[in-house]
Amino acid sequence: MELYKLTVHECIDLLNKKEITSTELTQSVLDRIEKVESKTDAILTKCEENALNVAKEADKLISSDSERDDMTGIPFVLKDNIITKGIKTTCASKMLENFVPPYDATVVDRLKQKSAVLIGKTNLDEFAMGSSTENSAFKVTRNPWDTDRVPGGSSGGSAAAVAADEAYFALGSDTGGSIRQPASYCGIVGMKPTYGSVSRYGLVASASSLDQIGPLSKDVEDCAIILNSIAGEDQRDSTSAKVEHPDFRKALKENIKGLKIGVPKEYFGNEINPEVRQAVLKSIELLKHMGADYQEFSLPSAEYALSAFYIISSAEASSNLARFDGVKYGFRAEKYDDLLDLYNQTRSLGFGDEVKKRIIFGTYVLSSGYYDAYYLKALKARTLIKQDFDRAFENYDVIICPTSPTTAFKLGEKNDNPMEMYMQDICTISLNMAGLPGISIPCGFDSKGLPVGMQIVGKPFDEYTLIKTAYAFEQATDFHKHKPSLV
Repeated sequence: MELYKLTVHECIDLLNKKEITSTELTQSVLDRIEKVESKTDAILTKCEENALNVAKEADKLISSDSERDDMTGIPFVLKDNIITKGIKTTCASKMLENFVPPYDATVVDRLKQKSAVLIGKTNLDEFAMGSSTENSAFKVTRNPWDTDRVPGGSSGGSAAAVAADEAYFALGSDTGGSIRQPASYCGIVGMKPTYGSVSRYGLVASASSLDQIGPLSKDVEDCAIILNSIAGEDQRDSTSAKVEHPDFRKALKENIKGLKIGVPKEYFGNEINPEVRQAVLKSIELLKHMGADYQEFSLPSAEYALSAFYIISSAEASSNLARFDGVKYGFRAEKYDDLLDLYNQTRSLGFGDEVKKRIIFGTYVLSSGYYDAYYLKALKARTLIKQDFDRAFENYDVIICPTSPTTAFKLGEKNDNPMEMYMQDICTISLNMAGLPGISIPCGFDSKGLPVGMQIVGKPFDEYTLIKTAYAFEQATDFHKHKPSLV
């Protein structure tokens, strides 16, 4: 049996039957990393010795029949902007190249308490800014379905690792689609939970009002299991919501008869690739045959989403990244004349081009004389976008649209046209602006054999209905079972 191919729920079943051990699972994915990592470049830091030690402790727990969690003994990887005690957290930036944090993020702490096995930290666009994982200071990650193409971004390393069976699941962060878009490109499941449902404590902030940690998994059942483990209030995060979360695995037992689906016409326009549009519309028809009902409707403020998103996210990023000045921690330039020159040299040498571009843009829109014209107007547009969704959810249980306008594009293809690159998130950013949950699941393949993703959007804190809908579709299809022919 090739253990690295298992899903999380298959691992749990075999561990419970004592037919395999966590050590065997861990060694299997570590061997897989050795075999395929040179083709994907998904992982920045590997934690082999620590992982095997944790796996041995998990095996003792399992063999003793003590009470334990579903996550016990399951190997996983983390996007490298999530803080890990004693393990480098670089954010794929030269600025934090050698930074070893003294504490764990809440999601890491929760998984450690359940004896899950951290095997590595994954590559990303620097400080989570990008849509292709080409903006890392250390390497470019490749899509396992076609290594000449991008895996999406900014959680491209996490998505590629799961798609290539280098881990059983991963955690990423989603500011404007950074979990869902790479999940779509790599043919796996990716969820952005409601803002506030998963603690952001220990996530290195990109844009604080938009960032959200979420799971990337091989199928929907795994997504439900992971969400059960990481969701919940956290006193250390002031934006964490005091909400009682249901057992998301119970959603797997429900059908979708009578489900009301809204199909926003703005997300099926000419900017959407015809093959992607056809695959998603065909999937909606399948849901109708399974008992759901759908109707086209309009989200009129959607046209403002992309502009408003980049104004708000860049403004918040310019503020958040001000802390990296070469004084307190992280990279410091070796040669400088005075304090001001220290700041200039450190930030010029430490940050990559995409990060510098967003800092300059964000500082500009927050500056005196331009705040009202840009930042304040973007906040007003954000309110209109949220009101559009509020009205839509008076009539519909979920909204369905493509996750991304295209399938995975070639490495370097959009580097000279930032607007085209930003457009890759056009279907996902509105959810971050409104704080809504969304899940991307595989719904077909284009004529090149590349995965197509379908996005299901839900009401705030209604991840339960998203999982119910996604699982029903997954059970009626086999797109999630296809694997890239990497090795």
